[in-house]
Amino acid sequence: DHKTLDTFDWTFNKTITRPQYEQLATGDFIRRHVNVVLVGQSGVGKSHLMQAVGLSACALGYRVCYTTSAHMLLQLTAALADKSLTDTLKDYARWDLLIVDEFGFDRIEREECPQAAHFLYKVIAHRHQKHSTILITNVDFDAWGQYLGDAPLAMAMLDRLVDGAVIIRIKGRSYRAHRPSAPAP
Repeated sequence: DHKTLDTFDWTFNKTITRPQYEQLATGDFIRRHVNVVLVGQSGVGKSHLMQAVGLSACALGYRVCYTTSAHMLLQLTAALADKSLTDTLKDYARWDLLIVDEFGFDRIEREECPQAAHFLYKVIAHRHQKHSTILITNVDFDAWGQYLGDAPLAMAMLDRLVDGAVIIRIKGRSYRAHRPSAPAP
């Protein structure tokens, strides 16, 4: 989807401050190799806002990769199977900005990929202080260890991810849940 800050409904959730996202859209955090972690319940606009920031970064000439956590884990699992894990990790490490959406969206990520915590840690560790990562999640920090099933590794990943990061918490009701539904056929 072509999501921009101009197409975001700023009137729906008054806790979301537009200037904060406009500042991110300048790309300064990418230049400084700062991460962004966006935490909030489903439907509050996290993905729209970060896709808009990603599109702005592209317009500024940055190389941006957008993926979901589940898709990234599928790629890393396949790379482990075909012995291309090192190259795949290098691919994820090379982007100026890596946007990982839907972290914690579904436990299936971890259940179908026993190495999920290790893979996610490796991606974050390869990027640490070299390139920016945006992680979009509905899992609060204190639940990462339980979610990933490896508390020490989850804490090591979190430590690297939030080191100097911009951390944004969005509260509020779901935009999708309150949007008028389509008329019945």
